[in-house]
Amino acid sequence: MLTLWDLLPTRRKARPPDGRSPSPSAGAVRRRRAAPRDASNSRYDAMTRRMLAAYGVRVRKWRSSMSGVAWQVTYEDGTVSRLIESPRPRGPVSCAIFLHEIGHHAIGFGTYRPRCLEEYHAWRFAIEQMEAQGLNVTARVRGRMDASLRYAVEKARRRGLKALPVELAPYCAGAVTERA
Repeated sequence: MLTLWDLLPTRRKARPPDGRSPSPSAGAVRRRRAAPRDASNSRYDAMTRRMLAAYGVRVRKWRSSMSGVAWQVTYEDGTVSRLIESPRPRGPVSCAIFLHEIGHHAIGFGTYRPRCLEEYHAWRFAIEQMEAQGLNVTARVRGRMDASLRYAVEKARRRGLKALPVELAPYCAGAVTERA
């Protein structure tokens, strides 16, 4: 009795005349080799585990882009899930973004108003943690922080910010600042 599988043509690669195994075809799937692990990667991995455990945060997704988000969910029984999406720390910029998202949980949501001030304190937390743990704070990290805070201040101004907190004055030209 024949089955449907018996009716399908078989695909066998012809062996070259010299008897060697056929070379992989052009359409074959190639797997990328994992990058060799070095001391800096293990330092980032150790830091990641420590920070997630210290603040009770769970990574919902490791992002491939250099962006992140932090949020928390409070359930009816009162339990709280602290979640982030972030790039996996592999270098200074991805590490800073990861720590910035952890910083939102460390300082607490809604602790600082307006929202752009919360962003400032989350970035400050990230930079302080990198320095405290001996991780390299590069010019690109500081540039990313600067661009992010300028964006947050402009967004707050577009949405009707009345007075800019003093800490954010360097990130906005010509804004009225609040007296501390």
